[in-house]
Amino acid sequence: MQIGYKLSSEEHGPSDLVGYAARAESIGMRFALISDHFHPWIGRQGQSPFVWTTLGGIAQATSSLKVGSAVTCPTIRIHPAIVAQAAATVAVMMPNRFFLGVGTGENLNEHVLGDKWPAVTTRLEMLEEAVALMRELWTGKQVSFTGTHYVTENARLYTRPDGPIDVMVAASGEKASALAGKIGDGLMSVAPQEEVLQTFDDNGGSGKPRYAEVQVCWAETEADARKVAYEWWPNVGIKGQLGQELPLPAHFEQAAEMVTEEDVAESVSCGPDPEVHLKGLKKFADAGFDHLAVHQIGPHQEGFFDFYEKEVLPRL
Repeated sequence: MQIGYKLSSEEHGPSDLVGYAARAESIGMRFALISDHFHPWIGRQGQSPFVWTTLGGIAQATSSLKVGSAVTCPTIRIHPAIVAQAAATVAVMMPNRFFLGVGTGENLNEHVLGDKWPAVTTRLEMLEEAVALMRELWTGKQVSFTGTHYVTENARLYTRPDGPIDVMVAASGEKASALAGKIGDGLMSVAPQEEVLQTFDDNGGSGKPRYAEVQVCWAETEADARKVAYEWWPNVGIKGQLGQELPLPAHFEQAAEMVTEEDVAESVSCGPDPEVHLKGLKKFADAGFDHLAVHQIGPHQEGFFDFYEKEVLPRL
């Protein structure tokens, strides 16, 4: 089991994210996941820096921390050939420390260039083709590719790592879990759903790493933590496929009006009691995840790092 840190690009600017990555490394966290968004979920979160620029800073500020995107959508807003180049550059800057997390994305980020938001079946087809194209480009060969969704002509990546780049595939439903097992070097998810892991295993994922994001909110009191989590991350309480379909942060804010503080607290480990946080981590471990990235919601990041360094990590 490895414990990591979630770099929340929706809540923090790029320089702060670089500093938090270094801080996570300093307290013994083994890896970090960084979100790749064009918009935050809600306006209160207030940030959304370009992930590839931030990763360049993290590469220079850390020496052992492994980092992965969580997750990049290489299908609509950015052509997979450009994602392949960006990932290869970061992998050169972070030898054996970078992996690419991919998923089918959300309308929130992918509609911004005026593209149609496809049905989920089409998005999965696009993702499979995109991953195949990126892996071909990472070989260093000149690639002319004509697929159903993407084309490249005489494309070659000259700056690339010596070895392959691992691709972790995000999934929360049956079809995506099956695709993750088929094409992924590992799985990413956000809920302790054993059926997702079973489908992943049944389709070729057995023995591969499984990454999960675990939502927490440390504060000096449980009441303060619950309040912060509700104000900063109410989207955790929005159920079903709505999160993939809404196009604007304002729409998420409207949907969040139906979410209560209690709804958020059901999914977020809140407060200063280490046993509460350990219990939350255990749910994911018991489900079968072996890499847990802890997402500290809100502004109390330094308090969170001190708390985990002294009260939580030693107990693990």
